[in-house]
Amino acid sequence: MTKRRVTPLVTALVAGCLFAGAPGAHANAAAGPDDTPPAAGAPPRLGVDLDTVTIPELQTRMARGSLTSTALTGAYLWRIKTVDPTIKAVLRTDPTALRQAAASDARHRRGQSRGPLDGIPVLLKDNVNTRDLPTTAGSTALAGSPPDTDAVLVSRLRAAGAVILGKTNLSEWANFRGARPTSGWSAVGGQTRNPFVLDRNPCGSSAGSGAALAASLSQVAIGTETDGSIVCPSGANGVVGVKPSLGVVSQSGVVPISAEQDTAGPMARNVTDAALTLAVLAEGRAPHPADPLDLAAASTRPDGLRGKRIGLWRLPTLGPDVDALMTRTAARLRAAGAEVVEVKLPYQERIAELEFPALLSEFHRDIDAYLATREGPRDLAELIEFNRTHPAEQTCFAGQELFEQALVAPPTTDPRYRAMRTELTDLARRSIDETLAAERLDAIASPTNPPAWTTDCARGDNDVIPSSTPAAVSGYPSMSVPAGSVGELPIGLLLMTGNLRDGELLSLGASIEHHLHAWRAPRYLPTIGS
Repeated sequence: MTKRRVTPLVTALVAGCLFAGAPGAHANAAAGPDDTPPAAGAPPRLGVDLDTVTIPELQTRMARGSLTSTALTGAYLWRIKTVDPTIKAVLRTDPTALRQAAASDARHRRGQSRGPLDGIPVLLKDNVNTRDLPTTAGSTALAGSPPDTDAVLVSRLRAAGAVILGKTNLSEWANFRGARPTSGWSAVGGQTRNPFVLDRNPCGSSAGSGAALAASLSQVAIGTETDGSIVCPSGANGVVGVKPSLGVVSQSGVVPISAEQDTAGPMARNVTDAALTLAVLAEGRAPHPADPLDLAAASTRPDGLRGKRIGLWRLPTLGPDVDALMTRTAARLRAAGAEVVEVKLPYQERIAELEFPALLSEFHRDIDAYLATREGPRDLAELIEFNRTHPAEQTCFAGQELFEQALVAPPTTDPRYRAMRTELTDLARRSIDETLAAERLDAIASPTNPPAWTTDCARGDNDVIPSSTPAAVSGYPSMSVPAGSVGELPIGLLLMTGNLRDGELLSLGASIEHHLHAWRAPRYLPTIGS
């Protein structure tokens, strides 16, 4: 696989854009350098609208001295304290966040900024290891001592000067515990709400990251995906989510489900911020294209979609309202110069048959390896027993059927498993590759999500969403951009393409974002800024 260093990508993105707490307690206030928490009251005045501002715009103001990271971080901490008790997206804030911001301000004053993420607040999903904050995967089994070291991706964010603002709630064990789980619920954090309609579900295991961004509680957030857990909460919360090609972002120090499918990725309110964050996460691993990417041009050029061929995979099973939105979306893409052709991806029934049993074997292998690095249950068998004996783990749903099935699944050394995974990955890649080739497509588009369903612990999720599976199983990149809404409920447009074409997908996503301009903040939330 041909790969290149990421520095030219970061330089092009920045230049182009510039010139065009305690477990279970939500949002503990971060202390400042004097251990004084940010004051409540009126929202801070920054001269920018946090709902719409981009990282390059923030960096321009920091370079001019009209904005500091301390003020920006304080504004997000104020918003978390004010808004998050309703949303319950943020598990805890980092007590050192304002000190991190002050260090960034000092670098900016010296002209020694580390790049586009220097001073930018970032929230991390709580299955990403942090040496100074608990990392629980939503489970009280891991709510003791923090991990010994940061995940590799956290080290990269720190080296880039990002402010680690805190941790977001998630679906416990990334939604791989019960047969009828409720997305956005964990024993540690309770239930995260969809900011657009509070009794609706935020979708997927990165639920807290998606909801936090929709409520403007951070500039960017990190999610993780095995199948749908970045893109679905992005779609359901009306933000941008990028699932990179497998291996582009290191998974070292991230609570696993399957090394064959897991990846972390950026979530943001716009494609530019997501791309800048991915460039940092992927340091030294960035994939094609070889030429530097200029997202500013892609996102503002009126002919950016002219000549692009996009395959529309409709998925009418997601409902007539979503299908009607896809019809309107296709019309807008055609009006912008794209050629849109309808496609159906082959092999999906067989892929669906194979994926779950493969994940069971992989989860048993990978979770045992992870638990061996942490205090608490040492393997999956001990984790199952922990859940049986701790009532807090049963307050929304008691089942741990996936854990129990994984415990007795064939090991990954079994020839039956190896044959299953080989066929599964091959079919998923062929489903995308053959469709792209047959229709000479730049990408395949489909609805990311249905309208968010009512959250109900007794019923569980209503989230049979097949659009994420081909890219998730194949290891190919995908991303969700806001497409519009059904009533007040956001719907995303999922884009996928071939292996290690992440940069091309981001460029296409920026052009589509420009022409759809569908993002909007939840109407009832207060605004911060100008």
